[in-house]
Amino acid sequence: MTALTALLPVETAAEVVPLGTVFWSEVLGTGMLTLLGVGVVANHLLGKTKGNGGGWLMINFGWGLAVFAGVYVAWQSGGHLNPAVTIGIWASGADEYAPGVAITAASTLVYLAAEFLGGFLGAVVAWIAHKQHYDEPLEPAAKLGTFATGPEIRSYPWNVVTEAIATFVLVFVVLMFGGTPSGLGPLAVALLVVVIGASLGGPTGYAINPARDLGPRIAHAILPIKGKGGSDWGYSWVPIVGPIIGALIAGGIFQVFPAANF
Repeated sequence: MTALTALLPVETAAEVVPLGTVFWSEVLGTGMLTLLGVGVVANHLLGKTKGNGGGWLMINFGWGLAVFAGVYVAWQSGGHLNPAVTIGIWASGADEYAPGVAITAASTLVYLAAEFLGGFLGAVVAWIAHKQHYDEPLEPAAKLGTFATGPEIRSYPWNVVTEAIATFVLVFVVLMFGGTPSGLGPLAVALLVVVIGASLGGPTGYAINPARDLGPRIAHAILPIKGKGGSDWGYSWVPIVGPIIGALIAGGIFQVFPAANF
């Protein structure tokens, strides 16, 4: 059981949640996350928006509150919204991804597929909302920056380390407070994401979520965006590998030193 479900009396144990429900819950939740997250960066970077030049803290709070909204939307599946969270719960030795969702190969694949699909769809809708502003002249790197992350100093080993550390913080805290974001509380997770961005996000843009980066990067690659340039596929593996490493470390440490021991 997760730390959350272990606190439930036997007679109130959750019913089994169908994998179809899990899939659409995560698609919609992750889609909401990336719609609002990509949207806040677009509002900051694109020309002629009312939020143009809003700054780093606007982005931090925007992404944090995007998580807040996404977790509420995906409450039926535990509101993972992030393959790193799913992998971290798996690595922690838990029996369930969320109340009523057993950890199996099938459920793992459902979570991962739904998160990546949601990340892609949310980015597409964010582009539609800002379509006229994407048509305005702007450096290609800035247009890509509304969709996907990129480092300020490109050094792949150190970029991976930064992403791993930031994701470790996210996943370990989630595990310490109940095993799923909905167990921790959507507002608490939102504030956690804000502080990760404010403190650890500067070097790489803090993907801390492979679906949040890869889904929108694919959207950038295939959407008809004027003057968009390349999608920086040479960097695209970093926001996947770094968060996975951080999640595995968080899950492993939690398994050795579970919350009950702190």
